[in-house]
Amino acid sequence: MRKLLMLLVSHGVVFVVGFGLGIYLLPILTAPPSPEAAELQESAASASFSAELTRELRGSDFGHWGEGKISLSQTQIIHEGRLSPGPDYIVYLVPEFAEHEDEFEPQKAASLNVGQVKSFNGFILDLPAGVDLTKYTTVLIWCESFGEFITSAKFR
Repeated sequence: MRKLLMLLVSHGVVFVVGFGLGIYLLPILTAPPSPEAAELQESAASASFSAELTRELRGSDFGHWGEGKISLSQTQIIHEGRLSPGPDYIVYLVPEFAEHEDEFEPQKAASLNVGQVKSFNGFILDLPAGVDLTKYTTVLIWCESFGEFITSAKFR
């Protein structure tokens, strides 16, 4: 009986660890190539706003972070830097600065979902036509699947 219990426990632990590694590694393995540095720099050159992403935010931790420069033009959001890998990252434009889940969730309905991030070493996202950037102050990256704050930067 004890041997059966030990087998169940050990197999359960291996299953949980394997499942967790799968959630972490799958986005990395399936990520499309990041844009080249020259393409990111060229796109960022026409930016109207820019800000720095940092790991030193209240909502960032070992597994949820971003760093680098985020730039906004009238047509695109450009990220030159790195993000912690993860599933289902969404970029939002947010009316007021938020650096944690508890600050973002109350204003999520008033925020603009710009699009999904699938690469973790820089990205370029097209803004929807007619977006008024003066209605927003912050770019925020959110893990939609798990309701986790990744990073944000106040650009205005």
